[in-house]
Amino acid sequence: NPFPDLILLDLNLPRISGAEVLEFIKNNGLLKRIPVVILTTSQAEQDIVKTYNLHANCYINKPVDFDKFIHVICMIGDFWLHVVKLPPR
Repeated sequence: NPFPDLILLDLNLPRISGAEVLEFIKNNGLLKRIPVVILTTSQAEQDIVKTYNLHANCYINKPVDFDKFIHVICMIGDFWLHVVKLPPR
């Protein structure tokens, strides 16, 4: 299976911004239906608005505590991979 069921995307990437990656994904006919979860430390309102305007599926502040981070990742997986009904590929 060449495509993921879910993309977790940080806004703070080394060479290209996460917003640019999100824009590419959502403008690509093969990728645009893959849910993209923004998982980042940024709490800036402009980042939240910008990513939703670029069609992010949700925005989550990344916990700095490791145990809380693992808990959030598990909740994301449970929700997006077991609760939500995704469109066919």
